[in-house]
Amino acid sequence: MTKIDDMALFVQVIKSGGLAAAGRQLGLAPASMTARLQKLEARYDTRLINRSTRSISLTDAGHRFYEACLQVVADVEAAEAVLRLGKPGYAGPLKVTAPSDFGRQFVAPAIAEFIDQYPQVQPYLHLSDRMVNLIEEGFDLGIRYGNLPDSSLMMRSLDTHNRRVLCASPSYLDKYGTPKQPEELGHHQCLVMERFGEKLDQWKFQSGSQKITVRIKAALMGNDGALIRQWAVLGKGIALKSIWDIKQDVTAGRLVKILKPYVVGAYAGDEEKVGLQMLYPSRQYLPRQVAGFIDFFTGYLSTINGENEAPI
Repeated sequence: MTKIDDMALFVQVIKSGGLAAAGRQLGLAPASMTARLQKLEARYDTRLINRSTRSISLTDAGHRFYEACLQVVADVEAAEAVLRLGKPGYAGPLKVTAPSDFGRQFVAPAIAEFIDQYPQVQPYLHLSDRMVNLIEEGFDLGIRYGNLPDSSLMMRSLDTHNRRVLCASPSYLDKYGTPKQPEELGHHQCLVMERFGEKLDQWKFQSGSQKITVRIKAALMGNDGALIRQWAVLGKGIALKSIWDIKQDVTAGRLVKILKPYVVGAYAGDEEKVGLQMLYPSRQYLPRQVAGFIDFFTGYLSTINGENEAPI
């Protein structure tokens, strides 16, 4: 086996989350995978992966080697694509994670358009509202909400106007009335998000110097942002959502923003503007198809924002 074959195997191990899963992808037995990895570590006299019975994690050297291997594998796949297609193009895996609601509405259709143009790209989209560890779980790109702390990850901001708002359907407001003050929410049906086993039922409001925290009694609760929005559209209650998640529903009249004079939040560090970013492990070793999708998705989202004529 060549060094490039070993690099491709190493990348597959990390992206699959383990030797056995990678072996199934490559058609190799677990014993063969273990032997190949041991030879790779012996060649460089460096431990690349910490292994336990249930999981793997990269060492510091493994992190650096993984990022370099991504670039090598991407360059090889791009060179092969030139031969297959007769012109430069993007090729290779594209593993993306995004929040559930935003991912369904915007990331999934963008990936579909991207592979229409570049069919040699093999995409995988993972939707989750938890904080995914990009490197440990083998993702090329993460799209996240929130004012994120500093980290070793590279970041590109997608939208500086995102914020969290309260919303409800016109049918709900016709039936139960529209609250004018945060304290009135105690008399309403509210839809509460659960994250990591914690109910996000303390909604925070600010208007000027006035700060109010209201503990919400959940009429319905779920751990999926798309489900919360769906219940709101169906008239089941008031939801706290990022404006991007309800952008299309507001435009179509399915949802209405309420308590608009207030800055609203449910997370530590919530501010008037809530970040929407793309995160990736390294700028230096970014695979071409990942860099291509980052540029593509930035333009895709700008087009959607420009087409939205309703005030947000």
